[in-house]
Amino acid sequence: MNKVILIGNLTKDPELSTTTSGISVCRFTLAVSRRFVSANGERETDFINIVVWRGQAENCHKYLKKGSKCGVVGAIQTRSYDAQDGSKRYVTEIVADEVEFISSSRGQDGQVKEAQVEDVTELKPIDDDSLPF
Repeated sequence: MNKVILIGNLTKDPELSTTTSGISVCRFTLAVSRRFVSANGERETDFINIVVWRGQAENCHKYLKKGSKCGVVGAIQTRSYDAQDGSKRYVTEIVADEVEFISSSRGQDGQVKEAQVEDVTELKPIDDDSLPF
């Protein structure tokens, strides 16, 4: 089983690109604080590369910004490539299956927008006898 669940903050705005076949891919780095403090009393942070595909990639690019808090569920993927200097490079990243936007969205000016709350005064109670379970 290969499953990862992370919650953290974006270190910079997500980058959206398109493959040669027209599939959207979004990449961003998530700063995730470790659960325990180190020996010198500081909480360490890991910087995890995230890859998101297709429609969800477009949504991440549209709604996430630097500092946004999000949750990611996905799988660890490793790959390698040969760098221009001839050395072999290894990359470990999370391929996201699900991305949950946790923090409030921000407007063009960077200010946090208030969440829209639906008026519930007009709602009517549900008749429990009509529920199928």
